[in-house]
Amino acid sequence: MISDILTVMWKEGKEIMAYLSGRSKLSPLIFVSVFGLFLPFQMGKIWVESPMVLVYSGWAALFLVNSIIADSFAGERERYTLETLLASRLSDRSILFGKILVAVVYGCGMTWLSLLIALVPVNLMHGQGGLLLYPLTVGSGIVGFSLAGAGLAASAGVLISLRAATVRQAQQTLSITTMLLLFVPVFGVQALPYGWKARIVEALTAVDATRVVIAAIGLLVLLDIGLLAIAMARFKRSRLISD
Repeated sequence: MISDILTVMWKEGKEIMAYLSGRSKLSPLIFVSVFGLFLPFQMGKIWVESPMVLVYSGWAALFLVNSIIADSFAGERERYTLETLLASRLSDRSILFGKILVAVVYGCGMTWLSLLIALVPVNLMHGQGGLLLYPLTVGSGIVGFSLAGAGLAASAGVLISLRAATVRQAQQTLSITTMLLLFVPVFGVQALPYGWKARIVEALTAVDATRVVIAAIGLLVLLDIGLLAIAMARFKRSRLISD
């Protein structure tokens, strides 16, 4: 099964490169420039010290996966290659896992590359003769949040792309879903009475930061597992062929 998954990932990797080239060859370069150069240069030492970089890493990985995952099945359907793929000897799980994993690898790889490049401007401008690196807890959190964010976007995106007639439809549905998941909780908290918000802030500051990070990553992982389970249940080869 592992060899089949790697086969699907190799195929998907080539298609992702072709897909990104067709949209804009500068997109990955712009992303790396913003998250690897501009923001670290603006924030300075805070970039490697603040827990906010964990939020950046999770959001960046999710955003990158969102930009390609809509094409996973809807793109195959548009190109009339879905039937050929489903008629191959590859198992359902190999096809599904291969498409999800290659998206996660792309999203996390680009995110980690950007965060490594970010150490260059931070050290050049604010190193003062020393070497500024991410603390172990922050580095571990970056890996955890980016993997969880990429997995969330990949699982949700594949689930949506399975039933979307076109890539455009899948992208629109995924964009609306992402906005609801990300912005509704933020605006919901902002709409709370001042006293409630003060209690929330007080409760969060009283809790150990490491525990908060672990709990947040754990919650995202549970969401990933739930969405993946739903995608596995809905991936029916016979149904997709008939559609």
